[in-house]
Amino acid sequence: MESKSGKALVRESVEKNTQAARWIRRSQAVVYDNPWIRVEHHEVTAPTGVDTIYGLIHMHNTAVGIIPIDDEAHTWLVGQLRYPLGAWSWEVPMGGVKLTEQTQTGETFEQMLLDGAARELTEETGLSATRYTELVRLHTSNCVTDELGVVFLAEGLKHAAPTPDPTEQLTVRRVPFREAWNMAMDGSISDALSVAAIFKLGVLRPHLITS
Repeated sequence: MESKSGKALVRESVEKNTQAARWIRRSQAVVYDNPWIRVEHHEVTAPTGVDTIYGLIHMHNTAVGIIPIDDEAHTWLVGQLRYPLGAWSWEVPMGGVKLTEQTQTGETFEQMLLDGAARELTEETGLSATRYTELVRLHTSNCVTDELGVVFLAEGLKHAAPTPDPTEQLTVRRVPFREAWNMAMDGSISDALSVAAIFKLGVLRPHLITS
C-alpha cells in the first residue's frame, strides 16, 4: 500500500474534523492590548460539547527570521537577554512585520515578509543579501497564540553597519553553520523558530553540517 504524504494526512484530518463538532465561541472580550499583542478571553464550547474558557494571545506582528550563509558555510547568530525567560538566548537574526502595514503600503503579504527579513538582517547583523529563499513557515505555539513565523535563507551577502533597535543589546557571532546545528541539537539554541529553521536547512543542505 502506498504511504500517504504529510500534506495528504493533514488534508484528510481536516476533512474529518470539518464533518465533526467544532469549537464554538460563545463570547469574546479583549483583556489587554498593546502595539505588539492582544490578550483575549473567550467562553467556548469544545468539540466534545464541554463549556470552558480559552485565553488567546493575538500577535500584531508576523515573526520573520533569517539564516545568512556565506561562501565559507558560516552563519550569524544573535544573542540577547530575553525578558520573559530571564535568560540569555542565541537565535537566528529575527524581528517582526506589522500586519497593519500591508493595507498602508499596498504591498502583498509575501513582499512584506521579504522586506521585513531584509530589514531585520541589516539591523541586527549589518548584512544585506541578494538572494532570499523561504525555509520554513510555522505556528510558534498554536495552543495559546495565532503567531506565524517565517524564516528565510539569505545568500549573496554584503557587509554594512548594523542598526539595532534602541531597546536591544545584541551580541552577534559569525560561526560555522555546523556549530549552529550542534547548538540546536544540544539545546544551546532553544528558540523554536531558530531550531526549526536550522534543522530544515541542515536537511536540505547536509554539506553545511560537515563543512
